[in-house]
Amino acid sequence: MLASVDGEIGPAEHARIPITDEGLLRGDGAFEGLRLYSGRPFGLDDHLARLAHTCAGLRLDLDERALAHELAQLLEAAGPVDGVLRIVLTRGGRRILFVEPLPRRPRIARVGTVRYAPNRITDGLKTISYAANDLALRLAREQGFDDALLVTPHGRVLEGATSAFFWVRDGQLFTPPIEDRILPSVTRQTLIDVAGAVEEVCTLDTLHGAEEAFLASSVREVQPLAAIDELQLKAAPGPVTLHAHAALRQAIEAELG
Repeated sequence: MLASVDGEIGPAEHARIPITDEGLLRGDGAFEGLRLYSGRPFGLDDHLARLAHTCAGLRLDLDERALAHELAQLLEAAGPVDGVLRIVLTRGGRRILFVEPLPRRPRIARVGTVRYAPNRITDGLKTISYAANDLALRLAREQGFDDALLVTPHGRVLEGATSAFFWVRDGQLFTPPIEDRILPSVTRQTLIDVAGAVEEVCTLDTLHGAEEAFLASSVREVQPLAAIDELQLKAAPGPVTLHAHAALRQAIEAELG
């Protein structure tokens, strides 16, 4: 792994920040994670726009010029790798960038539902305070599932622990609406644009009519689901899922050339 801290590039294991940084002490900061294809990031402008939105919401300073310069330097040093680019900005004023390998995930996943109440004050902000999401993932895995599906105490299905959620009914692709206080995912919006996904409120009862479902994110692209709790889906992957993934790949190829 290769990292940059305020423009100083070196092995990630040697990167250092002060222990007094409130990004470390309080989880106060912003971040983005995006996929690298032969060293080229997909959706970079959209991710940087969301980062700026998060920083504005957190009242966190963002030096866009310095970040852009350091990002270009890190990508040049990393070379034509397939991996994940992380951008982390802390309350202590650190700009942390690093390139890491793609995580290993099953091609087809089973998800367990976890009760979750969104934090209203940080709606729409991608902060580094991810303890709740990570705990949801651990709770699901303790029950033998691969990932977590976040569901409100009132039974509304929201999203995965680190991904957007899509399901299929009568051949139509759906995803929960932003108004349900889910993260405005870059990959989610791309799939709405290129695969014709429709926003619709989703409940656990809704899912009993689902034919297919999948999780989507910048890093995983599209991950088909075989089961949600005890509900076994008819197809994993099904034709709508396969079409959505193909449309996403076409969008990636069109942007990166």
